[in-house]
Amino acid sequence: MTTASITPTSMAPVVSRPNPVAVGTIVWLGSEVMFFAGLFAIYFTLRAAAPEMWASEANKLAFPFALTNTLILVSSSFTAQFGVFAAERLQARSTGWRPSQWGMVEWFFLTYALGAIFVAGQVYEYAMLVSEGVTLSGNAYGSAFFLTTGFHGLHVTGGLIAFLLVIGRGFAVKNFGHREATSAIVVSYYWHFVDVVWIGLFLVIYVLK
Repeated sequence: MTTASITPTSMAPVVSRPNPVAVGTIVWLGSEVMFFAGLFAIYFTLRAAAPEMWASEANKLAFPFALTNTLILVSSSFTAQFGVFAAERLQARSTGWRPSQWGMVEWFFLTYALGAIFVAGQVYEYAMLVSEGVTLSGNAYGSAFFLTTGFHGLHVTGGLIAFLLVIGRGFAVKNFGHREATSAIVVSYYWHFVDVVWIGLFLVIYVLK
């Protein structure tokens, strides 16, 4: 009697595909890079055309205030990342009062507060500059300053709205899963992007003035 040999079925390799939402966000952020690159080009072109105006108008900027506001925004990137870490371990809410026990919601609330402080500081700085005669339509410096920082401020405001949506989703769902975690990660990509853009703006406008 002959016995038939049984060949074990080979396992097909598991293909790991990138998350389409994350990929789409990265592609969109690439277009945003081009947008801000255009704003930087406008700023440098206008500055090259009127260096004496830039020298006099830039002296009206309050560097210590802007530096403090910048540090606030940069710190919000760290709190946002801690929120992402919590989302990746599928922890939506805190399990205790200590920061090490916080969930995504608590870290994102703190990030939102820091971002809101930054926007409020930017509005205050605008008011101070307008009182000193620096306006959007006053001269080339005012136009370049308010266009570059203003568009960035709008992007920060959009990020704050996104944080509220993710926080609300964290409260709404019964079971915090990978879909909600992906939303948190995508928003953090955007937030880190606006932080990096601001660092570039701060160096160009306040340091290399």
